[in-house]
Amino acid sequence: MRKVLEEPYCNECVQVVKTIFTKLTPGEIDYINERKSCQTFEKGMILYEEGSRINGFYCICKGIMKVYKTGMEGKEQIIRFAKPGDIIGYRSVISGDPACTSAKVLKDAVICFIYTRDLYHLLRNNAEFGIEMLQLACTELGEANNYITDIAQKSVRERLAEVLVDLKNQFGLDEDGILQIYLTREELANLIGTATESVIRLLSEFKQDKLIGLHGRKIIILNEAKLNRIANML
Repeated sequence: MRKVLEEPYCNECVQVVKTIFTKLTPGEIDYINERKSCQTFEKGMILYEEGSRINGFYCICKGIMKVYKTGMEGKEQIIRFAKPGDIIGYRSVISGDPACTSAKVLKDAVICFIYTRDLYHLLRNNAEFGIEMLQLACTELGEANNYITDIAQKSVRERLAEVLVDLKNQFGLDEDGILQIYLTREELANLIGTATESVIRLLSEFKQDKLIGLHGRKIIILNEAKLNRIANML
């Protein structure tokens, strides 16, 4: 179920989370506050779909989003996860093309929507904000290039180890060493680019080697140093 809510203030968000909006002036933050809309989205809801036309972009205030493409026979290829402070959908808005990905809620979310016209107003009037957005696009492009290289040159075992370390770095661990994002085995497979059965087998091997612990969807990181070595990240 999607609900409209009392909108969180951007100036409160940027004090808590590092976002591109830290480059805005107080007046520009007020400008966004007056024009954005915010809603709550429950787990499993689709924010937008690949091929659709969107007239603005999204900023994640709370929750986790899965950004993915759909390939042959409806198989998902996960591109990235978006967490609080991240923005999604902006590249299609700037290029004027249909959405090149879909976005689905993994954890109940509060999401703010900013219209294209307001984004262009900020880009025209704040060079630092524009540079920050350009750097963000370049970072995501670099990550995509690295992913293509990994698919071509690394084994599934190496890619799984790398993904586990990346998820740890992005979402952190709780006091028991549990990854603070819970994914199905199919989602892990879609993230790595392999079959679900391969992920299940490798997770079992990692557990036997005492690299990780498993409790349902929860994954406990026991030996990050060895995972790094397996992934050839050192």
